[in-house]
Amino acid sequence: MSTATVQEPTEVAAPEPFWTRQRRLGLALILIGGLAAAVFGALAPSETARFTLSEDAEGAALSINGQFGAVLFGLLTLAAGAALFAGLLKRWSNALLSVGILAFVLSFLCWQVAGEFMPLVDTTDGTLQLALPLILGALAGVLGERSGVVNVAIEGQFLMGAFAGALVGTMATSVWAGLISAAIGGVIIAAILAVLSIRYLVDQTVVGMVLNLFALGITGFLYERLMQPDSQTYNTPPQMPEWRIPGLADIPVIGPVLFEANLLVWIALVLVVVIHFGLSRTRWGLRTRAVGEHPTAADTVGIRVRGLRYLNVLLGGVVAGIGGAYFTLVATGSFTKNMTAGAGFIALAALIFGRYTPFGAFGAALFFGFAQKLATYLGAIDSPVPSQFLNMLPYLATLIAVAGLVGRVRAPAADGLPYVKG
Repeated sequence: MSTATVQEPTEVAAPEPFWTRQRRLGLALILIGGLAAAVFGALAPSETARFTLSEDAEGAALSINGQFGAVLFGLLTLAAGAALFAGLLKRWSNALLSVGILAFVLSFLCWQVAGEFMPLVDTTDGTLQLALPLILGALAGVLGERSGVVNVAIEGQFLMGAFAGALVGTMATSVWAGLISAAIGGVIIAAILAVLSIRYLVDQTVVGMVLNLFALGITGFLYERLMQPDSQTYNTPPQMPEWRIPGLADIPVIGPVLFEANLLVWIALVLVVVIHFGLSRTRWGLRTRAVGEHPTAADTVGIRVRGLRYLNVLLGGVVAGIGGAYFTLVATGSFTKNMTAGAGFIALAALIFGRYTPFGAFGAALFFGFAQKLATYLGAIDSPVPSQFLNMLPYLATLIAVAGLVGRVRAPAADGLPYVKG
């Protein structure tokens, strides 16, 4: 008697959707590349655009006809987009995207700089300096949000850090005392945020906004009653010195920017690497990510969820407080009311745009800083492009990223959710 064999049904893999992230990015680059080649090429005068190493028109590192450069780099953006859309070089899709974006920026600059010159060292240094507090603020956000705590209070931590740095730095006549005090000022706001959101389960976004208003109010009050009447005694902190590393400081463009700088530049760059390594390669990082994604599961294996959240929020307060010190110990030399002017919210946008990662936040902060520096430069050469438009671009890019038009930006699963031990 023969027995019939029953074949197991084979699983059929679901077809890959046509509009993948790579194709969406490719189409976007094709559109903006074609637009750049056509519009920037038509508007750019047929004059030389000079990108110089010096502060004047001499010593050009790159000279190119403005009209030709605008068209050339626009077509390069289009070519990078076409390669992404066609699915070529899939392993190098991020590199192609970077090349396309850089080429678009160069196309725009060739239009604007034609007949003028752009000092590369000044532009690079200005970009990093403007991005410096944003880098530190975004890293503070990374530490909190990867643990599951939304840190909307970065602005308040900046303000308290700036105020404490100016006050203690002046009274102690020491920039280092001011820097330590700035970190403590940031920790004070972070500690209040941690207690209210972790211990008392208050809505984290609401707490963050209230703390921002609290910091604005208390620093403004003390400024008017203490600093303003006697600024010589309470509001003239020493400025953070710049240190030069011989040899390395002579490297073109990046040498004067990275190796002839103040301590905060090196702190920010080191923290980006350290936090990235810590989150991805250490036990602390593994536990932090577990707490931010699945706190209940983390608790079942013995991880102290609340304790780790407290630790990371306080560490974020230290980092953001140091970022606040930039405003008084580096940028201005004195404290004024609301001097951070929303930089904490810009850092929060950089955090989101950078996909909640240290290097992503670093790149987004540099992008924001470059947009601000470019707006200042274009205003100086009487560009027809409104500076407000350039200042708007980083926020528009953040909205596009959050909307998922260029790939999904996903916060940690437990971000903003209080943990109640069962």
